[in-house]
Amino acid sequence: MNSANRFGEKLRSLRLQHKMTLKRLSEQLGYATHSYINEIELGRKSPTVQLVLMVSQLFDVSTDTLLRDDLDLDADLPKGKE
Repeated sequence: MNSANRFGEKLRSLRLQHKMTLKRLSEQLGYATHSYINEIELGRKSPTVQLVLMVSQLFDVSTDTLLRDDLDLDADLPKGKE
């Protein structure tokens, strides 16, 4: 599994944990359509640095957790937000 796939999995997991649709997440991140975010979640495209930073801020997760394959989301989530 490559890093783009792993980031996409983590993004999808965060989106679902926060009960967000692809459309809503895309709007929150400033995209007009959800196709780019869908491609990221599916691992077909790699995220830009800007996207990683926006996702990190939106979900209050470190960029390390988002980008490093050896780190899982659960370790970075604040207690009570799971």
